[in-house]
Amino acid sequence: MTTLLDTSRHLVAPDWSPSDLSALNARFEKAPAAAVIEWAVEQFHPHFCLTASMTDAVLIDLAVSVEPSIEVVFIDTGYHFPETLETVESVRRHYGLNLRVLTVAPQPVELWRADPERCCSAAKVEQLDRALVGKLGWMSGLRRAEATTRANAPIVARDLRGLVKVNPIATWTDDDVASYIADHDVPVNPLLEQGYPSIGCQPCTAPVADGADPRSGRWAGRDKTECGLHQ
Repeated sequence: MTTLLDTSRHLVAPDWSPSDLSALNARFEKAPAAAVIEWAVEQFHPHFCLTASMTDAVLIDLAVSVEPSIEVVFIDTGYHFPETLETVESVRRHYGLNLRVLTVAPQPVELWRADPERCCSAAKVEQLDRALVGKLGWMSGLRRAEATTRANAPIVARDLRGLVKVNPIATWTDDDVASYIADHDVPVNPLLEQGYPSIGCQPCTAPVADGADPRSGRWAGRDKTECGLHQ
């Protein structure tokens, strides 16, 4: 496996083959999340970032314990709950984050209602593309237990841009997350206690009943399960 620099000292994406990625996933399947993050930081930092939805700060807590200067990206779509924006600020203060907030230009009125795919593309995916310019890899808190559509999420993969995407807590259960939050006094979004286990933009997020699919409140009533960030 090779990575990071070519002979002209320009950044280049790793040339890992599918078998290389498969080997990495086998290596990390039972590894602690911190070990996965340490590997990723060693491979890619400072050309690496972490994306955060601010549902909780579990991945942030893990990451800054390994590398305090890691860039944390939050996409302010203009549609977030006030509680989410308050969580952004409280998490920033708590960890002294190297935080980059990307803001979205005002969208046509009711675009989220008329064309949710286009809305997500403009408000989220295009902003993530901006955030990843000059990066070799990025990290997310995606977990297999969150939804059936994520059940096979790898720990290390290549995204559509050709960058390496790392999901250090992909194997964590809901109980693992809750235990980590309790043990490490991790800040969480107050909406979690109000029946919102998965928190996105306010117009497209509803509370869910106890025991229901945690993501069933996202785009409820629509044939849509993802915003496109994790493709």
